[in-house]
Amino acid sequence: MLSRGCTMSRVGVTHSRRGEPYVLLPRRAPAMDMEKVNAMDFGEFVDVFGNVIERCPLVAAAVWSQRPFSDLEDLEKHFSAFIDALPQSGQEGILRCHPDLAGRELQQGTLTAESRREQSGAGLTSLGAEERLQLAKLNAQYRARFGFPFVLAARLSDRAAVPRELARRLHCPPAQELRTALGEVKKIGHLRLADLLGSDPARLELPHGPGTLDAPRDALGTRPCPVRPRREADSGLTASTKEMEN
Repeated sequence: MLSRGCTMSRVGVTHSRRGEPYVLLPRRAPAMDMEKVNAMDFGEFVDVFGNVIERCPLVAAAVWSQRPFSDLEDLEKHFSAFIDALPQSGQEGILRCHPDLAGRELQQGTLTAESRREQSGAGLTSLGAEERLQLAKLNAQYRARFGFPFVLAARLSDRAAVPRELARRLHCPPAQELRTALGEVKKIGHLRLADLLGSDPARLELPHGPGTLDAPRDALGTRPCPVRPRREADSGLTASTKEMEN
């Protein structure tokens, strides 16, 4: 059975026959074609795709029932459609499954393998004490304001941009921020799917539409946060997937 770590090979130093050292770099796994994906049983599919949406294997479980998929973009659309169809409380539940960036879970070593790679790639595992303290304060303010953690596709950012974006979004209207945060969840999922299927994420179009708005920046390099109406809360993620589980 495939595992979520199957796309990563070891990085290390070895030697040629002449004794010269060279580095073994990570290589992508061969592309997994849709025929193989469509042939997966329920357990294998959830094992492979269960963390495309951070710590939400129920999303992958629901997507499995939508087979067959025509291609990677079709598979990704089903993940996004499930998120879009959730009531507000369910969408917020998905966001709460995400860890704080450079937060307690990183320090305790309890991040998922995917999250750790993403935060490490953005330089968040090597922050200084003052940088960690700044992010911790901003993360706490964000949680207090919105009720869920700050979510950002770390692979598309870096250690300098993360606190700037966090501080900017801290002042956004709640309804707009919910959409922005869900858009980041979809970007993360987009990149993770590309990894799992051995595709080049640079060749795949990032998700667009509700929850993925990328407003033009102003002269200061920041994006405005237009006020949008808040959706009323309904039943949560668990209730929304109850029928799928039965």
